[in-house]
Amino acid sequence: MNTLVTGGAGFVGTNLIKRLLKEGHEVTCLDNYSSGLRTNEQEGCTYHDIDLCDVIDYSDYIVDCDVIFHVAALARIQTSLKEPRHHIINNFESTLNILDWSREKGGIPIVYAGSSSKHHGVTGSPYAWVKWSGEELCKLYSDVYDIPTSIMRFYNVYGPHHLKDGPYCTVVGIFEDQFTDGKSLTITGDGTQRRDFTHVTDIVDALYRCMRAMHGEVDMRFAGAEFELGRGVNFSINELADMFGKDYPKKYIPARKGEYDITLCTDRTAHEVLGWNPTMNIDDYIRDFVDTQGFLNE
Repeated sequence: MNTLVTGGAGFVGTNLIKRLLKEGHEVTCLDNYSSGLRTNEQEGCTYHDIDLCDVIDYSDYIVDCDVIFHVAALARIQTSLKEPRHHIINNFESTLNILDWSREKGGIPIVYAGSSSKHHGVTGSPYAWVKWSGEELCKLYSDVYDIPTSIMRFYNVYGPHHLKDGPYCTVVGIFEDQFTDGKSLTITGDGTQRRDFTHVTDIVDALYRCMRAMHGEVDMRFAGAEFELGRGVNFSINELADMFGKDYPKKYIPARKGEYDITLCTDRTAHEVLGWNPTMNIDDYIRDFVDTQGFLNE
């Protein structure tokens, strides 16, 4: 199939493109590289430096598109609290433009990267609100214009190509960077907040299964179909830090606004409809990382 990935130079997008290429699909990426990296570009994928907030005809960059993976987003709660207007405009307009281009082209199926932040109140942060508003746009365009859409809500994603510094880094990435540099692991608040860590390989597998389902492998109408992508197991940040070594130094810093006490996926729809079963464990991942660092330092 001819696939379009927005935000394909970023964390999830890069891993998705690797899977699509491995499976033999044609892949085009649109990314403005605001948080994505040129070094993430994969051989075999065609990349275009495009701002999705601009109203343009994406047909200039891809012909006969069969599916759109809309993964592009400014994707952190803390940065959205500091720059609400920037986050809301960028995330909302990019989603609207992709949906409207799909409408103009007769209804290209869209797989939308949502967020589990919805479950903690859509007005809890600008990020939570705008990701939820993107879901509502998908449902609107499905109901009014008959565009097949699926909403894939990510939990706390980690793995290859996650950022380890800067405003869009993940807690696992931060800990990896600090451990590599021999620095104390910084824990916000008391560290008892719990997170459902889901490996990016499992996330990509769900996205890929959804694409196949939307192209006929599952007999259902995909009109804002909702799928929760979490392992259903969570760990506290203290437990995560201990995976790097119970005696490894830690430093506690003040809690941040917008922090949730807990994330945990309990919904089984992705398993029941898509046959999705996450297989990667955060403790195994951290153990392998620590072992590799020890080997490199010998």
